[in-house]
Amino acid sequence: MMRQYELVERVQKYKPDANEALLNKAYVYAMQKHGQQKRASGDPYISHPLEVAAILTDMHLDESTIAVALLHDTIEDTTATRAEIDELFGEDIGRLVEGLTKIKKLDLVTKKAKQAENLRKLLLAISDDVRVLLVKLADRLHNMRTLEHMSQEKRARISEETMDIYAPLAGRMGMQDMREELEELSFRHINPEAHDTVTKRLEELSRRNEGLVKKIETELRDLLVANGLSNAVAKGRQKKPYSVFRKMQSKSLSFEQLSDVYGFRILVEDIPACYRALGIVHTRWRVVPGRFKDYISTPKQNDYRSLHTTIVGPSSQRIELQIRTMRMHEIAEYGIAAHALYKDPTNIEGALLSRESNAYSWLRHTIEALAEGDSPEEFLEHTKLELFQDQVFCFTPKGKLIALPRGATPIDFAYAVHTNIGDTTVGAKINGRIMPLVTRLANGDEVEIIRSGVQVPPAAWEEIVVTGKARAAIRRATRMAIRKQYAGLGHRILERTFERAGKIFSREALKPALHRLGQKDVEDAIAAVGRGEMSSLDVLRAVYPDHQDERVTVKPAGDEGWFNVRSAAGMIFKIPGKTKADLANAGGDGLEGLPIRGLAADVEVHFAPTGAVPGDRIVGIVEKGKGMTIYPIQSPVLQHFDDQPERWIDVRWDLDEANKSRFMARVLINALNEPGTLAKVSQTVADLDVNIRVLNTVRVAADFTEMALDVEVWDLRQLNQMLVQLKELDCIATVKRLYE
Repeated sequence: MMRQYELVERVQKYKPDANEALLNKAYVYAMQKHGQQKRASGDPYISHPLEVAAILTDMHLDESTIAVALLHDTIEDTTATRAEIDELFGEDIGRLVEGLTKIKKLDLVTKKAKQAENLRKLLLAISDDVRVLLVKLADRLHNMRTLEHMSQEKRARISEETMDIYAPLAGRMGMQDMREELEELSFRHINPEAHDTVTKRLEELSRRNEGLVKKIETELRDLLVANGLSNAVAKGRQKKPYSVFRKMQSKSLSFEQLSDVYGFRILVEDIPACYRALGIVHTRWRVVPGRFKDYISTPKQNDYRSLHTTIVGPSSQRIELQIRTMRMHEIAEYGIAAHALYKDPTNIEGALLSRESNAYSWLRHTIEALAEGDSPEEFLEHTKLELFQDQVFCFTPKGKLIALPRGATPIDFAYAVHTNIGDTTVGAKINGRIMPLVTRLANGDEVEIIRSGVQVPPAAWEEIVVTGKARAAIRRATRMAIRKQYAGLGHRILERTFERAGKIFSREALKPALHRLGQKDVEDAIAAVGRGEMSSLDVLRAVYPDHQDERVTVKPAGDEGWFNVRSAAGMIFKIPGKTKADLANAGGDGLEGLPIRGLAADVEVHFAPTGAVPGDRIVGIVEKGKGMTIYPIQSPVLQHFDDQPERWIDVRWDLDEANKSRFMARVLINALNEPGTLAKVSQTVADLDVNIRVLNTVRVAADFTEMALDVEVWDLRQLNQMLVQLKELDCIATVKRLYE
């Protein structure tokens, strides 16, 4: 276990004027508070905060952050309080320790809603002060280093959590060394068999090529010195097992097919020397086409800058080269921890460190999504999408650089520029040519967005885009479009209800009554009526409290006074107080709240091709001479009838429990193309007493198949239960209900 004086000495090596008294006080306080507590390994608990602090000294962080590392578990695990820490160490340190305490119980592989809320807490705490992230990552790294003392189940759970969130988050913050170690430690516990196999193969390769790395380093160094770069440094290393395994998986390669297991870095004094070194290397050895990337002129979003190239170099070995300055190397290794916000560097290159880092800026943009009203699950999904994606760099016609995840489309580009631009996109020009909106963007593309003021983003776009921002905006626009439909239907219902009562409905008249209805604004109230959540009579009474409804409804004897209709499939419905002529000639005028009830036969009623099930909010659309078609209110087809209110009928479910029937709904599944997938889907559906009427499959990619299922269910609750259980299958990527 590291000793107190050793920690102080480590800090003083890079910061001679460090506040030694603060470090000593934090150490003593943590030691006293943790007392006789032990870790799972049996070591004194104080060894953990000490090791976390030691990890942060490798990043040359200030003494305040080191003190926070020493104290980070005190509020959570001891009798320490925020007030006590504020008094002893100051409010700044107290705030950081409390921020870490709030996210201590982060659990990202259990219930989705809970893990999403915890991720929100983590990112919010980080956005307030990024030192929270630095301590949290160091905390996680030491826990991963000592994970062997946990049970097998806990090791797997914590490793998955680390691979899912912490490793990619470290990468996004530019901390590549930490990301690699977190991935490597997680890989060891998540897939021990693969880890051991790849490790053994790398060890065998290293023995066969003993001295090769040193030989290539020497040859590179001699070449650069001979051409005037006397201070150049060449460093080589073998890639980590997880990096090799990931490449084998993504490229479908065997170990023998890998040709770039070794990577080399050339470190020079300044930026001009980087390009000079590149020219020297390319002149001496043959370049592998398509493998050159310039991250100096176009840095990555996490501030990473370097020249990347691959050559067939010394000993005819295929070699990956990274050429960078020492300062770039420091940022590549330590990321945001090397930023001027957190220490005072003596060598500042260009304007990079004079502004807030791009990595931290990305984090703040991610936090903005918290205010957009998405569900916790959506936020988690979007954040993971952002964390895991590699990037492409594109430009607006005016030259503004837009960084996007790999696989992004012009729609993603439009939303990255501004939400309003995304919402009004109808087309795009890529490098001056009109291209489909599904085109995947490449590095260096210039994208010009074509817009229309009457455009509404289709819900199908959600399946095209890859960025969280675009998906969230499309979902919001879809919700707003559905809300508009509900509001349109609700307005017509209220107009008719008020008219029958001898009153005139207006939005202004509704405003004073909103508090009685428990609604925030007029549109919410009208939409609630359209959704069937609130009765139009309740609205009438709220606006006119003295109104008395004097109408008396008497059910006629037998079937007299009832108008009976039948669906195309033979389902019989009953509508009170209307004639066949009323329906055929008057359209939907005056028909409100018509119950569906199984009885005799008369006029045909059709369901939309994608169906409707009890529990859906439904409306009927009348066509003269063709009867009525019933649609769920979410159906996009209803937009075509917005300007034809006379054809709308507000229909409601009123089923005969003694003669229950199944109803059809259509579901779209994107599933892994592997043996057993169809069997799992079919079994899940059958176990819920759901019947599959039609099943169509289309192979949309090498690894994915799209399944369209027409299923028959009793009601919406059963349908939703089926969707939830299908989503939980490992072989399923996405599941959603389709509406025509």
